Amino acid sequence: MGAKRTERNRGDVLAIGLMSGTSHDGVSAALVRIDERGRPPARAIAFQTFPYSAKFRARLLEATSGAPVGSGELSTLNFELGRAFGRAAIAVARAARVALSRLDFIGSHGHTFFHRPPGAAKRGATASTLQLGEPAMIAAMTQLPVVADFRPMDIALGGEGAPLAPLAHLWLFTDPSRGRVIQNIGGIGNATFIPAGASLESPGLIAFDTGPGVGLIDALAVEMTGGKMRMDRGGRLAARGRVSPAMLSALMRNPYFRRRPPKSTGREEFGLPYLAEIRRIAQPLGVRGHDLFATVTALTAESIAESVRKFILPRGRVDQIIATGGGARNPTLLAMLASRMPELEVTTADQVGVDGDSLEAVAFAILGYQMLHGRQGNIPSVTGARAPAILGKLTLPPQALNTHPAPRARRR
Repeated sequence: MGAKRTERNRGDVLAIGLMSGTSHDGVSAALVRIDERGRPPARAIAFQTFPYSAKFRARLLEATSGAPVGSGELSTLNFELGRAFGRAAIAVARAARVALSRLDFIGSHGHTFFHRPPGAAKRGATASTLQLGEPAMIAAMTQLPVVADFRPMDIALGGEGAPLAPLAHLWLFTDPSRGRVIQNIGGIGNATFIPAGASLESPGLIAFDTGPGVGLIDALAVEMTGGKMRMDRGGRLAARGRVSPAMLSALMRNPYFRRRPPKSTGREEFGLPYLAEIRRIAQPLGVRGHDLFATVTALTAESIAESVRKFILPRGRVDQIIATGGGARNPTLLAMLASRMPELEVTTADQVGVDGDSLEAVAFAILGYQMLHGRQGNIPSVTGARAPAILGKLTLPPQALNTHPAPRARRR
């Protein structure tokens, strides 16, 4: 994806946001202009995605599939991901023709290796989360402060540690007269309800993971084509099939869909092991080929629609569902969602003036900015945490030696 460039105005903060999502595709890097006086107060002035090699992606998928992974492989992946993140940061700055020395900091989400929030922890199990992508590697490669590891503090306060993007959604999507659901459809789906004129204190504000996004569809494409396809591009395979009502009904009985927010999920619940469950349900019903693609795609659409009906509409008026992430480029999926919620406008972030591709990377630049200014990054009504908290840990580059111990984002 090509870089997008604009001029920097005086007084701006420049940062890079880094993200590796549950689709395991690669590192998304956004060079972000942050100016709280602006409208919008943050926007990507350059964005690129740097795909993982097929071999490295296979290692990541194996490591997060639930199979045992050795401590040596875990440590190695942590540093190799850190190197990949550092290279992405350097490359996106170079593509925008912005010297690294002009940047203020990097906010890095890392790559989620494991996530078991309190709502998913079984009796006696410890809620925990682990993101890989060693920030020391990024700081050493870029000579910039790196804010990373945003989720643990929220979990330490009894929260789900997710979703974290709603703070950015407030910055970028709040509308004075329209209630909006920002529906990210990445590997996992997550929704943010932003009431008309919302703020951090708005009582109706809510966000949670809705369930599967495009991760299952991608995994099915890989499996059925022997690796020749990594996704159902444009939803073309699903468009050729028919949804099996019986199979969809069986899939929608998953207990996660009935859990009330705050809640979050991941590949532990809707990853490769769940694809085996889908196969088990499909076989006696004779659902295969394009019909299987159609039904798995309908699962994402139905789980989103059901989440909006059960958990969001009772909180306030909704005018729009705004799709972001890879699923926003799947017209078959969006058409299925629109048919299930005909009373709402289903649109995409790009159509309302926000770059949907860069949104998640931008969110972690915003969270890094909040951390460096001593401000909250979580929203307790969203995550279920006991209190608002500063999220993230700061890693300083070698050049910070003998300087101020905790540099803040510089305002020029």
